[in-house]
Amino acid sequence: MSAALIAACLWVLAAALTAMLPLSAQYLPGLSLLVAAPVLAGWIGAVHGPWVALAMLVAAASMFRKPLIHLARRVAGLPEKRAQASDEGRS
Repeated sequence: MSAALIAACLWVLAAALTAMLPLSAQYLPGLSLLVAAPVLAGWIGAVHGPWVALAMLVAAASMFRKPLIHLARRVAGLPEKRAQASDEGRS
């Protein structure tokens, strides 16, 4: 196994551990993992090719989908989506 794939496995473990932290403590490690993902994907792409790098980016985007959606809405100037009361239980 290449060093790039070992680093990717360590990245996944770090992301899983970060997800187990309380929400208030997730900001800094989550941001550093989010910034490291494209760098790691570039390294994987250089060693294993673009399809493997694309698979890594898709996996990273699925793990960080809510922060990425929030960032995209903020960059686009759209209002933040607020949680709405569920209609379950209402007849």
